[in-house]
Amino acid sequence: MAEKRNGEEFQVTLMPRDNLKHQIHTIVVPIFDEKMGEWGTRLALDLALSHRSRVVLVGMVRVSVRESLSTGTAQAQAVRATLDRLRTRFAGESVYFKPRVRVEHEPWRSLARVVAKEQANLIIIPWPHGGARSLFGMKIGKLLGSLNCHIVVVSGNPPAQLRKILLPLRGSQEAPLALEVALSLAKAAGAEITMLYAADDDRDLSSQRVYAEMARISQGNPLIEQELRVEGHVGPAIIERAAAYDLTIIGVTDASSGGAGQSIGPVARQPRLARQLRRANVSPLLIIKTHQPPPLDKLTDWDRADPLPATPTSVMVDKWFAENTFSSQEFEDLEHLVKLKEQFGQTISLGLPSLNEEETIGIIIQTMQDALMKQFPLLDEIVLIDSGSTDYTVDIAMDLGVPVYQHSQILPKYGTYRGKGEALWKSLHVLKGDLIAWIDTDIVNIHPRFVYGILGPLLYHNSIQYVKGFYRRPLKVGDSLQAGGGGRVTELVARPLFNLFYPELSGILQPLSGEYAGRRTALQQVPFYTGYGVETGLLLSLVRRFGISGIAQVDLRQRIHHNQSLGALSRMSFAIIQVFIDHLERRQKVELLSEVNRTMKIIRYDQNSFSLQEHAISDRCRPPIIALPEYRKRHSISEWDPEEVDQCPEQERFEEEDLLV
Repeated sequence: MAEKRNGEEFQVTLMPRDNLKHQIHTIVVPIFDEKMGEWGTRLALDLALSHRSRVVLVGMVRVSVRESLSTGTAQAQAVRATLDRLRTRFAGESVYFKPRVRVEHEPWRSLARVVAKEQANLIIIPWPHGGARSLFGMKIGKLLGSLNCHIVVVSGNPPAQLRKILLPLRGSQEAPLALEVALSLAKAAGAEITMLYAADDDRDLSSQRVYAEMARISQGNPLIEQELRVEGHVGPAIIERAAAYDLTIIGVTDASSGGAGQSIGPVARQPRLARQLRRANVSPLLIIKTHQPPPLDKLTDWDRADPLPATPTSVMVDKWFAENTFSSQEFEDLEHLVKLKEQFGQTISLGLPSLNEEETIGIIIQTMQDALMKQFPLLDEIVLIDSGSTDYTVDIAMDLGVPVYQHSQILPKYGTYRGKGEALWKSLHVLKGDLIAWIDTDIVNIHPRFVYGILGPLLYHNSIQYVKGFYRRPLKVGDSLQAGGGGRVTELVARPLFNLFYPELSGILQPLSGEYAGRRTALQQVPFYTGYGVETGLLLSLVRRFGISGIAQVDLRQRIHHNQSLGALSRMSFAIIQVFIDHLERRQKVELLSEVNRTMKIIRYDQNSFSLQEHAISDRCRPPIIALPEYRKRHSISEWDPEEVDQCPEQERFEEEDLLV
């Protein structure tokens, strides 16, 4: 291959494939921070250039074993931001970004799984900060013997420019890969290599053969500027010369002590070298470890890929909380969201369920139209699903050009129930999008983040099926706001019941929030409760169908709305408890109550007396809307399997006539 240096053309001869034995096809780079992440990615791309390899970046957060994994939430958000910047920095390069940031007490286990899943040949990892002896929750020497691929350990700060590489060679199994790495980096950067040999290192016959082979391969290669031979051992020579080079590359194995490859050799452990590496202006170091599969009789439990013990639910929830809790600020780049939407060929609908919201509906619609349709075409449609408003809600929406449907008139064949959940279920029929977002229409401090925040995780992560919003909810008392006073039913009823019966959902901060979004393919497969229990029912059905990893939550910061009376909250609580009982009976295959009471005695306070009023409070369950032939026809669904959807708790199978009210 012809290259130019200083205006002169010369031929670059890399090591022949039959000599190299290190076929690098996939390189994994764990990302902990931006500086090391960018350097590791750049190194990986330079190595990949010579092998037509792909680079896989995976975000990693380590949390102390003394702390809950949920404390890593902020770090996970910071790492996602770093990955976004790296995505921009290396746009157009052969880089694949793993969508989920791993939050672990022992990240090496997760990293080993990524290496196995991606069938990685090489991984680039950072040296522990401050001279620590462990990385990813494991001693560095043991870690290098536990990852089933070649390893490049990066130590020090990245060089401002790469012009001179020092390559000390010892007669070890790492020598060929070290030379290959040096040649790849030199070729990519136009750098020169100095090879350093020591007279007293590795005098045995096998080591001498390695030296001879390296000398034969490197002979005449224009990337190798000189070969130096020094008396004594190579360690002191490295320390003496490293400062004059931009990068030093060494192997880990101490061949003279048997070459087991399970620990860092004496050169890499050299105390004086370690002290120099921590100085600001000393050249960085790459430490090379080749992978040697252990003999069959030496296989560890990890090598045999035996399943790990089941993760306790509390740890699983903490891990989910750290990895699947997002901030709306992560998705403020609306232009990028639009690009993702177009890249995946998706359409997005915003449904607005309403009942007498004339005070807020206008500003909500205008805010979303201006920001998410005119300025950035994120939304393809905004539709009002009304439940019989008697004020000017419908007129305001129509004046703003928004289509309006009365939910009682959608799919009239199947009758109608009162309630928000009924409106949401029927809205699936008229909304057109692949992604569907719903927000309440009584939000006083409306902002586009209430919509783009809940859409962001769906656009970034195709494994996520459903996203809940959460926020601080100040309680409005007169003209003042009491911070954190809102969400009384959430904290007194919903979250205690989730913790008690469905602990896998105990990390959901606001299960009753009215801002959520999902994929049509997921929402059409689950039943909807018709009233106050709709949010609870969706969570219980979706986690049963897709698992907790299919659900995410997003911090929408603060939400101010009109708070309801204590009596209204009591009725809401009653409906939510009914939903829990329905699902518990189904899950446990038992009948907890011979008949769930569908009426509630409400206390009425008169001036000088008390009385009871009976209210019918009954959340009915609408089956998955994909069961309706009209829906399948409207959305061009040719086939569906009743066994593949989540039925209402009281009916595992149903016939079409059972849908009729």
